[in-house]
Amino acid sequence: MSSLQIAPDTAEGWDAEAQASLSRSARARLLRRPGFLLAAFFVLLMIVVSMVPQAFAGWFGHGNPLACNLAYSADGPRSGHPFGFDVQGCDVYANVIYGARDSIAIGLLASAFALVVAVVLGCLSAYYLGIIDTIVSRLADIFFGFPFILGALVLLTALKSHGVWTVSAALALFLWPTLTRLMRASILSVKQMDYVLAARSIGVSDWRLIRKHLLPNAIAPVIVISALGIGGVIAAEATLTFLGVGLEAPAISWGLQLSQAQSNFQVHPHLLVFPALFLSLTVFSFIVLGDALEDVLDPRRNES
Repeated sequence: MSSLQIAPDTAEGWDAEAQASLSRSARARLLRRPGFLLAAFFVLLMIVVSMVPQAFAGWFGHGNPLACNLAYSADGPRSGHPFGFDVQGCDVYANVIYGARDSIAIGLLASAFALVVAVVLGCLSAYYLGIIDTIVSRLADIFFGFPFILGALVLLTALKSHGVWTVSAALALFLWPTLTRLMRASILSVKQMDYVLAARSIGVSDWRLIRKHLLPNAIAPVIVISALGIGGVIAAEATLTFLGVGLEAPAISWGLQLSQAQSNFQVHPHLLVFPALFLSLTVFSFIVLGDALEDVLDPRRNES
């Protein structure tokens, strides 16, 4: 034979084996990091709490965030009510537990929306270049002109509905350009690898090439930045709600609780301390998770 021909299935088998080896190595490195394990435990706990708040809100007292009694207005912690009461006489602990649902949902939804858009546009832009790349790049440039919080604030001010889906979409609208640029750069880097050129030379279709060879080897940095951004999105939702353009009652979120506490927290600090504590710990945990993922998925650090 004059030349060596590599079958597509064989090439993909080697690629899959390499990916599995890297995945095992990444898991081992993560499990050796106490900070990652603690952050992962807290994030998983808060996600479970947000999914079934009724299972946790009843640990102390009645567990109903809407059962209020003005006779207990702004009272401090007591037996059965460890976080005290808000100005409406509602149990703060129950509200903090139920507040996790909308706050974390917005963080995950907005990040997921932005990640999907970034993967699609970044792959198309980097793979086909030309007019597609020009359109995507110029569209991203337009959104880069708006600061994240300011852009979301202006957009939400113009909208009548301020529900979870609306706030998530507004935040995702200003998240995708950064992730798209990163996805594009990552695809361009992987696109020049020998195994990609070999797969293209043997006639692998564009869709199969992107799905099997480019995307699995290029998406890690985007996932890392997206994971890092979840905490920032949760904090952004709280900021927007605190400013009066985010979620609105009867929704329950940590941002709403901080907003309602701003005029009373000097006299009744428990109104601010407990929702702020849960918000800060959740944001910090997501940041620690993102940092850990960056450490184990960065090829340059894996080589050291």
